[in-house]
Amino acid sequence: MKYAIRSLALLCLFLASAATAAQLPDFTDLAETSGRAVVNISTVKVVKGQPDMQQFFRQGPRGQHPFGDFFDQFERFFGEQGRVPREQRSLGSGFVMSPDGYIVTNNHVVEGADSIKVNLRADGNGEVSYDAEIVGTDKETDLALLKIAPKGTLPYLAFGDSDALKVGQWVMAIGNPFGLDHTVTAGIVSAKGRTIGAGPYDNFIQTDASINPGNSGGPLINLDGQVIGINTAIIASGQGIGFAIPSRLARQVIDQLKEYKTVKRGWLGVSIQDVDANSAKALGLKDAKGALVSSVTPGDPADKAGIRAGDVITSVEGVEVANAGDLTRKIGDLLPGAKVGVTVWRDGKTEKLTLVLGERNAEKVAQARPGGSPEAPGEAVLGLSVRPVTESEAGALELGRAMGLLVVEVAEGSPAAQNGLAAGDVILEANGKAVNTAKALQDVISGDAKEKGVVMLLLKRQGRNVFRTIPLS
Repeated sequence: MKYAIRSLALLCLFLASAATAAQLPDFTDLAETSGRAVVNISTVKVVKGQPDMQQFFRQGPRGQHPFGDFFDQFERFFGEQGRVPREQRSLGSGFVMSPDGYIVTNNHVVEGADSIKVNLRADGNGEVSYDAEIVGTDKETDLALLKIAPKGTLPYLAFGDSDALKVGQWVMAIGNPFGLDHTVTAGIVSAKGRTIGAGPYDNFIQTDASINPGNSGGPLINLDGQVIGINTAIIASGQGIGFAIPSRLARQVIDQLKEYKTVKRGWLGVSIQDVDANSAKALGLKDAKGALVSSVTPGDPADKAGIRAGDVITSVEGVEVANAGDLTRKIGDLLPGAKVGVTVWRDGKTEKLTLVLGERNAEKVAQARPGGSPEAPGEAVLGLSVRPVTESEAGALELGRAMGLLVVEVAEGSPAAQNGLAAGDVILEANGKAVNTAKALQDVISGDAKEKGVVMLLLKRQGRNVFRTIPLS
């Protein structure tokens, strides 16, 4: 009897193990078919440097080295002949996206390269190498499109729908980690919509499929053999954490690079920030959603449409805006010149506005330079000392005229300090009302802010407008 029971238990355990194994995917066919379209990319960049001895003697400030004058004269006489060029080599991955030889990779894999070689798997175990040219690159999403002239048609990978991807789904990565070509790793989607500080369009897929240096630019593939992401980033201190650019974003960028050799994006002309719980309370919003407008650039599309600082943009073309990053991505997805409907929350109610987008460029997104400095303390409010801005200070503080209250001191541990206020800030508004005297600020605090339990301050900080919210409890 005991033998029969033990045999039955072993049989149940075997059947359970077999059932579990049957549920696990088999990647062999997927690795074979998809791997033919994955490429290894090697680049060479020639860098002009100084001779090793010059580098040695020039360590530290100029003028403190016994041979500094000698090398100055050497460089003036020989010029570039005194510099020794050297080669920087790097490796990365990519994949063929069309049979005529268009290849997708990361911008950082090919940026600044003087020569690019693309190696494809040939019939058998060998490889065939091609010289590649850059069609276009996009630094903001770290994507690049290359072109080779193949002999005949090439196997290629199609883009899938990253929006339909679900956390927990199986994925496979193929690439060239540490120079180990056509390495296949598998795992699941760990998370979606990750922001890792890589740029304004952060919206990464996180996966535990092993991604290492050299995987950059390679595909993240679903079980249907479709590219749902481009592997682009790792966390150096982490294990089993990699990030991929979603295919929806990548495809939009690659299509533009193929057609225009550059990427054109819409532009509003606003500075924005997330709406937190305290800001939502101060503004009378039910939920902490949307993008809070901290400043509007004069003459840009938002200004022409009537958007003001203090507005919360809650939707674009009827689609809800979750936060500031979401708004940036939604506007960036649209082309310059597009007519767009936006909904804003203003003074406790919604308003619908229509605007025509401008074109985003590096000059428009450049940050302002730092401004002026604080003066002596004045009347204390919320644990900070303020006084009106003088005419002589307005220019240094990057104000058009003397306006607002200059924060000259913040008490340690005070509500103001705990919520990010600092000496040198200029308070322009409190709960949407202009404040040019300490009494005006105190009136808002004891009135509207007391009723709401929170005061939201519009600040001018280093040439930019920002909001800070202070709970009064």
